[in-house]
Amino acid sequence: MAKVFFTSNLRRHVDCATAEAEGATVGEVLARIFATQERLGFYVLDEQGRLRKHMMVLIDGGRVKDRDKLTDPVAASSEIYVMQALSGG
Repeated sequence: MAKVFFTSNLRRHVDCATAEAEGATVGEVLARIFATQERLGFYVLDEQGRLRKHMMVLIDGGRVKDRDKLTDPVAASSEIYVMQALSGG
């Protein structure tokens, strides 16, 4: 199962602990987690299921490429990091 980590900055806004879930894509993995944590799902994804602009997801150290459909492949040993994309100066 892929392991999903949520940064401490995100945990300040939404209660979310590190979790594990199965899935062939990042979208499938996150859907399994969000099925039990709806508020977290609404914070990370928009109404069409796309990654919100202020969010970033890394899979095994690389940015997710498909922010719309979340079809990036995930291995059983993958580590997924979900965080807020901070900007500013």
